[in-house]
Amino acid sequence: METTATYIPMPRLGEKAPAFTANTTQGQINFPEDFKGKWVILFSHPADFTPICTSEFITFGSLQKEFDDLNCQLIGLSIDSLSSHIAWLRTIKEKIQYRDMKNIEITFPLIDDIKMEIAHKYGMIQPGESDTKAVRAVFFIDSEGTIRTILYYPLNLGRNFDELKRVLIGLQTADAFKVALPADWRLGDEVVLPAPGTMESANARTENPGKDVTKWDWFFCTKKLPKELIEQKIFQKK
Repeated sequence: METTATYIPMPRLGEKAPAFTANTTQGQINFPEDFKGKWVILFSHPADFTPICTSEFITFGSLQKEFDDLNCQLIGLSIDSLSSHIAWLRTIKEKIQYRDMKNIEITFPLIDDIKMEIAHKYGMIQPGESDTKAVRAVFFIDSEGTIRTILYYPLNLGRNFDELKRVLIGLQTADAFKVALPADWRLGDEVVLPAPGTMESANARTENPGKDVTKWDWFFCTKKLPKELIEQKIFQKK
């Protein structure tokens, strides 16, 4: 008699991140309870001791302080065992030099998910890619535990870390200043003002756009937002 696999719905933007308890290379974590008040990047990789994943982890490790300064906790996951994780991370620190990065110690948690429970809960197992390996998923979860952005990469393509940082800074900037961000926005570029909600406000914007505002049309206005102002608001440099 055939059995039907249990359907687990994919997490969606704007929903609370699914909760879980897990063993990691930094001890047991209760997510998201242990990370209240912090942003989290929860990401998966296909397997330990593989070249693309190694290049990604050494890059994550080298950038950890930048994520710390943005009040963001990194949490990794694969379906390997804890002993495999530990051996792999030791190898990265002791033996691997990638580009100009070496002696990189990974101090953020790496989850042991050998039963694939968390990977399935977060839609990290994509059968079209592999039934036994997690794809390169990235979940940006805000300080309230809400999923804000989801990125998926296939097994054979490493992540773009400039884009990961851009997304995190962009989300925090949009929240802090109540603005939106245009295509290819970078720190220091002009931001997009919310569209007018009434005819009166649209007319007012047309007649008096405001200081440092560029009016492309009544519904599309951009404003200067200096890099220094954003850094003062969202960066937590110690």
